[in-house]
Amino acid sequence: MSEVESDTVVDGLDHPECVTVGPDGLLYAGSESGAIYRIDPTTGTTETIAQTGGFVLGLAFDGDGALYICDNGRSEVLRMPAGGTPAVYSTGSRERPMRTPNYAAFDADGSLFVTDSGSWGSSDGCIFRVARDGSTTVFSEAASGFPNGIALSADGAHLYVVESLPPRITAIAISDGSSETVIELPGVVPDGIALDAEGTAYIACYRPDAILLLGTDGSLSTFDEDWQGTRLAAPTNIAFAGTNLYVANFARWHIERLTAPVPGLPLRYPR
Repeated sequence: MSEVESDTVVDGLDHPECVTVGPDGLLYAGSESGAIYRIDPTTGTTETIAQTGGFVLGLAFDGDGALYICDNGRSEVLRMPAGGTPAVYSTGSRERPMRTPNYAAFDADGSLFVTDSGSWGSSDGCIFRVARDGSTTVFSEAASGFPNGIALSADGAHLYVVESLPPRITAIAISDGSSETVIELPGVVPDGIALDAEGTAYIACYRPDAILLLGTDGSLSTFDEDWQGTRLAAPTNIAFAGTNLYVANFARWHIERLTAPVPGLPLRYPR
C-alpha cells in the first residue's frame, strides 16, 4: 500500500485526462466527451460548465479567468472567457495546422506554449507558441516524440517537456530553443509533469500507474504507485495547489489528491 496520504476529491467523471487549478482556487477538468467540469476541492461539488463537442486534454487559465482548452477531437485550442462559451483560439500555424493539441502552459509574458503530440510512434510532434492575439508559430520540434505534459522552470528560462515515446524528459531553452535530454525513462510511459518549489519534478506515468520524482541532482525515485490501478489509474496530468497534488486518472472516473512534502510551484496566470 502507498505511504502517501491521499483521498478522492470527486468520482463519476467521464475519464478525466487533465486537471488544473483556476485562479479562483477551484479545480477544472475535462472529459473524453468534451465536458468541462468545475470542482470544489473542499466539498467535491461538481458542475459541467461547458461542452466542446470534442475530446478535452490539457487546460490552462490566464489571469482574467479565461480557460484555454486543448481539444484533441477538434484539433484546436479553444478559449472560454469567464462566464462565456468556448471559441476557437488557435488551429496552429499556416504552415503547420494542429493535429493533436495535448497540453498548454503560460509563461509570465502571456505566451501560451502548446504541445502537439502528432501520431504515436512517429516522432512528428512539436511545440507551438501562441501569442496573446492568437497568432501561432512553431516554437520547437526538438521534443518530437509524442510531446505531452509541459512545465516551465521557476525562472521561466526552460520548458520541461514530457516525451511519451521515446520515454524521456527534455528541457528547451525559451531564449534560443536549444534543447537537452534531462533523463531517459525506459520501461514507462510518462504523461504529465509538475514542479515543486524546490525544483523537483513530479512525473505522472500513464504506464505503470505511478508518479515518479526527478530530483534536481538527477536522481529518480517513486513518489507513489498503485499496482491495483484504483487510486492511480493511468494518471495523466497533474496540478499543484500548495502541498496538494491533484491527479487526473484517465482509466477511471476520479480526481485523486495526494499530499506532497513540499508546496508546488505556483501556476502562472498572466493578464
